[in-house]
Amino acid sequence: MNEPADAALRLRRRSFLAYFSAAGLGSTLFPGALWAMLQQRSSVTLDMIREAEQLAGLGFDDNQRQMVREGVEESLTNYRALRQIPLSNAVSPAVHFEPVPAGRARPVRQHPDQVKLSKSASGSLPDDVEDLCFWSVRDLAELLRTEQVTSVELTEMYLNRLKWFDDQLHCVITLTEELAMRQAEQADEEIAAGKYRGPLHGIPWGAKDLFHTRGIPTTYGAKPFESQVMDDDATVVTRLRDAGAVLLGKLSLGALAMGDVWFQGEENRTRNPWNLKQGSSGSSAGSACATAAGLAAFTLGTETLGSIVSPSRRCGVTGLRPTYGRVSRAGAMALSWSMDKVGPLARTVEDCALVFAAIHGADPRDVTSRDAPFDWNPDQPLESIRVGYLADVLEGDEVPKEDRATVAKLRELGIDLKPVSLPDLPSGSMMSILSAEAATAFDEITRNGQVDQLVRQDAGAWPNLFRQGQLIPAVEYLRANRVRTLLMERMAEVMEEVDVILAPSHRGASLMVTNLTGHPCVVLPNGFQEDGTPTAITFLGRLYGEADVLRVAKAYQDATTFHRQHPSLG
Repeated sequence: MNEPADAALRLRRRSFLAYFSAAGLGSTLFPGALWAMLQQRSSVTLDMIREAEQLAGLGFDDNQRQMVREGVEESLTNYRALRQIPLSNAVSPAVHFEPVPAGRARPVRQHPDQVKLSKSASGSLPDDVEDLCFWSVRDLAELLRTEQVTSVELTEMYLNRLKWFDDQLHCVITLTEELAMRQAEQADEEIAAGKYRGPLHGIPWGAKDLFHTRGIPTTYGAKPFESQVMDDDATVVTRLRDAGAVLLGKLSLGALAMGDVWFQGEENRTRNPWNLKQGSSGSSAGSACATAAGLAAFTLGTETLGSIVSPSRRCGVTGLRPTYGRVSRAGAMALSWSMDKVGPLARTVEDCALVFAAIHGADPRDVTSRDAPFDWNPDQPLESIRVGYLADVLEGDEVPKEDRATVAKLRELGIDLKPVSLPDLPSGSMMSILSAEAATAFDEITRNGQVDQLVRQDAGAWPNLFRQGQLIPAVEYLRANRVRTLLMERMAEVMEEVDVILAPSHRGASLMVTNLTGHPCVVLPNGFQEDGTPTAITFLGRLYGEADVLRVAKAYQDATTFHRQHPSLG
């Protein structure tokens, strides 16, 4: 079958099935049976509808059959008309998700953010600038502020490491070397002139390659978009530039934000620096890998369902997934309009706080973004924060020893852990929300066949999932969102009891639940497995409660040394 005819056939089939989904028949055999008959005939007849309803175990009278036939014909015409209007990935639906349940207060910023820095532990400057590659943003900032090191020196060092180690790690898609050197030179000039912008001034960073960067390829990690160049910058890219940060390059992501396999193929999947036989896991693969390997001071990633948490855990870095809507997604690839979130990956909790302080806030380009206060005090008394833990998955002999040790360490710090439970609702069954939105976001490449260019083509990969998503009835998508409302309300009740919840990073429902409800989390290393690869723990927070969840996570991190250990690369 030629491509135009094939595309037209796919279009008609989707439109056809959509009619029955809207009628509540999408989950029956009826539409599929009727469609199969239609392929052998030129138009829908009453006999075809009668045969299809019998196969589906339904019963219509002649009047109902006639109405269904007429409705199908009319719907096909309407859907064809809508398909003539081009829709880029940047066009969002005219409906928006709000994570705060009805009747509950939304945050209001009443004063500028108050961001306090901890005392730098930078100490003396090493003889070799490359020895700074694993230093925290906080400590590098002090060196830059006091002009003990220049941004040009740091930028050259990180660029050289990105070039040298990428043959092993496969985490770089596009180096922005010329841009980085210009930004670094500007940072040095400004700092020398006393125009210090703050703790990110002169700090080199890397961007997951789904953030728009004007004039620089933004590939989404996928072959169909390999040559895509945008004419705008993502809001987060602009905000980091305004903070004086230096963009080193665009980092790999699993194609269209799933996994660690991008358009260079399975053999070049992004690696875990701790074990080069492993992939780096989760679609912020390059961001986590580069941070862990000391190839950038910090990076930005995104999460829809684990794409910050999973690679942070695998690669042993600290990741912050903010509250839904806390950070603008304007200029970032859309996968799921009601679940996508943007956040930093760094070496320490405080580094995440400093990056978050620079990128959060409302944005006219993103109607889901919110302007809420972020007052960061690394010395906030822990007694002022109520901390719970998921006792059902963090107690017992079957619980990993690293997680049990984390519970014990928090108690040593004087934290009174209150046992809590997540809402008992089938969060896994609500994944049709993500499936339907993702299929819509990439409907165009599914229709034109470009989805076949993605490296992964198995049952769990996007091509098959996009096709399946085309068949989700609208009624079932909306039903899932109604149950999601109940989940949000019950999660709000849980968070009335505590401000922060300790949860495992590797199992349990917390990842799925909180990505649906929009709650923030911090994931950070809490040990090492027998093979030397990192383990991690998660701290969940209240909606817009980033300051509290970061503070508790920092207290734990300050009392341990796991984040100070680094992979050994040749």
